[in-house]
Amino acid sequence: MRHLLDRFGATGSLLCAVHCAVIPVALAAAPSLGLSVWLGDGVERSLIVFVTLLGLSSLLWGYRLHRTLHALGLLLVGLSALWAGLLYAPLHHSPIPHAVVMTLGGVLVGLAHLVNLRLNHVHVHDARCAH
Repeated sequence: MRHLLDRFGATGSLLCAVHCAVIPVALAAAPSLGLSVWLGDGVERSLIVFVTLLGLSSLLWGYRLHRTLHALGLLLVGLSALWAGLLYAPLHHSPIPHAVVMTLGGVLVGLAHLVNLRLNHVHVHDARCAH
């Protein structure tokens, strides 16, 4: 189950990063394609809340197993970027900086899941392990 959560989280985060990277182009084309609902603040807010809950639960679960802070550190920096892009008004209302920060945050969250997956995969259960 733990591996599925990290794979799901990594895939979702990287797709979110792609989504954020193409927002400036999509903003121009969205009204004519009827896609403007996907570019709204509600969708973005929902995705960030979901990514936060999934990331924290998955990586904290992984941390309990491998006791390495590297993945959790990447996650926290990525989530900070995502939340700053959503809540910091000057950044949120500037299309290019917003896209850059959100893309960076999504990539970092995706990498955090991949690092956590790798750390969980190489973890050795031995006498020192509590699991």
